[in-house]
Formats: sequence, structure tokens, C-alpha cells
Amino acid sequence: MRNLIYVFFIGLISISSVQLMAASKIHLEPVEIDLSDKASLQRGAKTFVNYCLSCHAASFMRYNRMAKDLGMTDKQVEENLMFASDKIGDTMTVAMRPDDAKKWFGVTPPDLSVISRARGTDWLNTYLRTFYLDDEKAMGTNNLAFKDVGMPHVLWEQQGYLENDHGHLTAASKGTDADYNQTVADLVNFLAYIGEPSKIQRLALGKWVLLYLFLLFLVVYPMKKAFWKDIH
Repeated sequence: MRNLIYVFFIGLISISSVQLMAASKIHLEPVEIDLSDKASLQRGAKTFVNYCLSCHAASFMRYNRMAKDLGMTDKQVEENLMFASDKIGDTMTVAMRPDDAKKWFGVTPPDLSVISRARGTDWLNTYLRTFYLDDEKAMGTNNLAFKDVGMPHVLWEQQGYLENDHGHLTAASKGTDADYNQTVADLVNFLAYIGEPSKIQRLALGKWVLLYLFLLFLVVYPMKKAFWKDIH
């Protein structure tokens, strides 16, 4: 048993080392995550269902939960964000079969429910901003953060195409959306939300807990002084 535990921890250390080495190959562009910005989350949700949900599921998230957290009504979600499901209580799944996806893309697109926790928000922000043209790839593009990725650049209309000049990306064609970085930031913000939706409530509750502890301290400290006055 002791040997198994030792092997387990050595494996964890090895995996972490590999991940750190991979991450060190490219500078990660930081992104600000603000789960209290519901406008940003709503924009990110719109981008997600329009460009990501056709291939990537978020099977841990339900539409009605998203509506509540993002300050939307069920009707608004049904009319604007539901294209792959019929019921507001359904999870965010895709109609594409895994076997077909693997045949078309070479790999089954991963579920994005916890991708922000697995990869990190800075990595996602960098990944979505570093697609470039590559004629040797079936999709015609590659990525600095994820070499030989099977995913095409689905947001190319907003960013335009980039060319890779020895790790430095330059514009090959002009995009139609000058606010592409904001679009990506909103999408990453939404991915951070679905990775841990309860965090919104936890942050809101935390303020009241701290206030309660402060008020409790104002009561308990004088009591402590009264109880221990004869000793001190």
C-alpha cells in the first residue's frame, strides 16, 4: 500500500511538471475574470451557444440555472440561447455524435464544463487569440498555445486570420470586429462561470459571513474581557 501511495504521488508530480513545461513555451495573456459582471457573462453565453455549442457540450450546466445566475428570464434564454435543446431544464448538450466528431475532427471535442479549471483562464484567453494560418493542417489553421490542435478557428470572422512569423503573429486579413479581445474575454468569463457556477453565490454569501463575524467579535470580545478580568 505504501508503495502504491508513493507511485501515485510521483505520478502527480510528473504530470504537474509536464504541464508546467508545456505552459512555459508560450507567454500566457492574463484575462480579468469578473463573475459579478452579468452583461459580460450574457455576451459570453451568446458567443458560446453560437460558436462552441455545435461541437462542445457543457453537460454540467442547465439552461434554467444559467438563466437564474445571469439575471435572465427563462423566456429570454429559450428565445436567444437555446438552439440544441427543447426544454429549459435540459443540460447544454450537442446533437453531434462522438463517433462522427472523431471521424471529422480526428478527436472527440471535449466537454467544456470544467475546461477553465483544467486549463486555466489565462491559457484559454491565449489559446483563443493565437490561431494562425497553416496550410499543412486539414483545417488550414494551427495554434501557438495548442500545437496541432484539431479545432478550426471558429471566431475567424471577428479576429481575421493571422500568420505565424517565428512565434510572432501578424495580421493576414482584417477581421470585422475590432473588439475581438473583449469577445474572447467575455467567452472566457462565461467558461469560468460554468466551471464553478456556485462561486457567484459563495462570493455573495461571503460578504455577509464576514459582516456577521465582525459583529460577533464586537459582542464576544467585551464578554471575554468581563470573564477574564479577575485573572488579568
